[in-house]
Amino acid sequence: MASNHVSNTLGEIVLVGGGGHALVVAEACRASGGRVFGVYDDDERCEAAREPDGAEWLGPLLSAGELARPWILSLGDLGMRARVIQRLGPHTPDAQRVVHPAAVIASTASVARGVFVGPLALVHSRAAIGVHAIINSAAIVEHDCTIGENAHLAPRSVLGGGVRIGPGTLVGLGAVVLPGLTVGAGCVVGAGAVVRRHVPDGSRVVGVPATPID
Repeated sequence: MASNHVSNTLGEIVLVGGGGHALVVAEACRASGGRVFGVYDDDERCEAAREPDGAEWLGPLLSAGELARPWILSLGDLGMRARVIQRLGPHTPDAQRVVHPAAVIASTASVARGVFVGPLALVHSRAAIGVHAIINSAAIVEHDCTIGENAHLAPRSVLGGGVRIGPGTLVGLGAVVLPGLTVGAGCVVGAGAVVRRHVPDGSRVVGVPATPID
């Protein structure tokens, strides 16, 4: 886990993934005074490369194993992110945090390498964000929460105090997890769901209250 200090100052950075999520990450980089050096994606004409000030295409995703610059995963798909993490190594020192300047990170929170925190997101006191997690736009992570590696909190999702989110789990748009609960590894919490009980590993839950689906 990274130290508690989170800097909003960036230099040049490489995006690994060039789709819609990459546009959001690139915007946060620019807002923080950084510059996107280039992008790895399987599509040479990916969205990040087609922007008016788009990033130079550097090659397909799995050619990103010899990165020599700070980088961040900018893929939205958690399965593909996991495959790239396995190739690149989750704890490489070159993995870069990108925190939008309109986000709020408590001084006692801990944000690991490779994490993206979007605009208007809040990471509150003593929360711990694991490597390569996504805390997307306007998501709220209350005090003492723990977010696992490569988890994704979608825009406007809310975690009450002391919630634990397992690695590789997606908490969907506008979903709510009540205080003190655990959502296991590899889970999906559907958009707008309200989680009122612990969620076992590998579960998919939807609705109010959230219930499992096949």
